[in-house]
Amino acid sequence: MSGESKTWRPKLILASASPRRLELLQQVGLDPDALIPADLDETPEKGELPRVLAARLADEKAEAAAKVAKTRPELAGSYLLAADTVVSVGRRILPKCEVVDEAAQCLRLLSGRAHRVYSGLTLITPKGARRRRLVETRVRFKRLSRDEIDAYLASGEWRGKAGGYAVQGLAGGFIVKLVGSYSSVVGLPLYETLSLLAGEGYPAHVLWLNRM
Repeated sequence: MSGESKTWRPKLILASASPRRLELLQQVGLDPDALIPADLDETPEKGELPRVLAARLADEKAEAAAKVAKTRPELAGSYLLAADTVVSVGRRILPKCEVVDEAAQCLRLLSGRAHRVYSGLTLITPKGARRRRLVETRVRFKRLSRDEIDAYLASGEWRGKAGGYAVQGLAGGFIVKLVGSYSSVVGLPLYETLSLLAGEGYPAHVLWLNRM
């Protein structure tokens, strides 16, 4: 994008340090002016449903990032986007795996069955309005052999991933069926993100004209 186009477009903040979410935004021509990750306790509340958790964490990330943005004058008048992704089997919320035993347990649970991925989106507009979306995607895994689970665990790709897998990587070979948003399972539902921004006056599609 040229320096000239940057001078007129509204600024965009992504409340995340996730390289996957940044890459997805860039895929549709959006390059955030700032990344402001929120360091939150993502532990579900007692009895909290997966869809409620995804929406709540997206909201809390947006709020935390907005407080930081207010201390940076150069980000005044920005749009701020936050997202959170939750993987669940029934009402059971699967963790963002950090140890191999945790990932192994998730893969055994997902093997041969369907699960749901919820992505919560929160957009704070330059006028302070808050807009939300919740996206649900259904995913079914093949029945995994012990060798497949062991090999995937050895790859290390599961680390830091909700549910212990990355659909855009090796685990894409485990997917029998996906109904909903593929990009949501990766980390950011692109259709809903663009619709949310466009509905609040962010010229996402106009920016495509300046990409050449």
